[in-house]
Amino acid sequence: MYGKSPTRAVLLLLGFQLTALWPTAAVEIYTSRVLEAVNGTDVRLKCTFSSFVPVGDALTVTWNFRPQDGGAEQFVFYYHVDPFKPMSGRFKDRVVWDGNPERYDVSIILWKLQFDDNGTYTCQVKNPPDVDGLVGEIRLSVVHTVRFSEIHFLALAIGSACALMVIIVIVVVLFRHFRKKRWAERAHKVVEIKPKEEERLNQEKKVSVYLEDTD
Repeated sequence: MYGKSPTRAVLLLLGFQLTALWPTAAVEIYTSRVLEAVNGTDVRLKCTFSSFVPVGDALTVTWNFRPQDGGAEQFVFYYHVDPFKPMSGRFKDRVVWDGNPERYDVSIILWKLQFDDNGTYTCQVKNPPDVDGLVGEIRLSVVHTVRFSEIHFLALAIGSACALMVIIVIVVVLFRHFRKKRWAERAHKVVEIKPKEEERLNQEKKVSVYLEDTD
């Protein structure tokens, strides 16, 4: 066969060599993996990726959901050039596109969380020829109230310390202000008392002189 078509044989050989030299194309996907949100609120399911090739019109994004209590996998969202929302099911009118492929962001927002939204959300990205790679996962827990993490406690402690420092500074400034004001009032009273005292002494002196003259 190669004797009849040497050009084709050369092209096939060259193709095999390029395939061997070309690095394996695989999309890398990044998610928060674990997420906690309050029932009735909205949550952003963040998913970003990296790829060996530029993002083009061939990019596809598929979001699915696996319930925590088991059951079949459910469709959540699909993106290919334009976003495609689910037309039925639990996520109808509850999910919107919040990604930016040019920034390698394929996130979505889920509205009005319910307790049966507990489960694992998967984010699959294909950017041909990068079509392989692991699927990103986010395990969502819908709760009554969000538990405080160590970061929240640290932020609360720092915020409380800053607030306390501000209060102390305000108290010191006000104390100095009122003390200066009190000293100023006292000085003003002393200034007012001196002329009155001098006037009283002058009156007493005049009376004394008058009494001496009458004697």
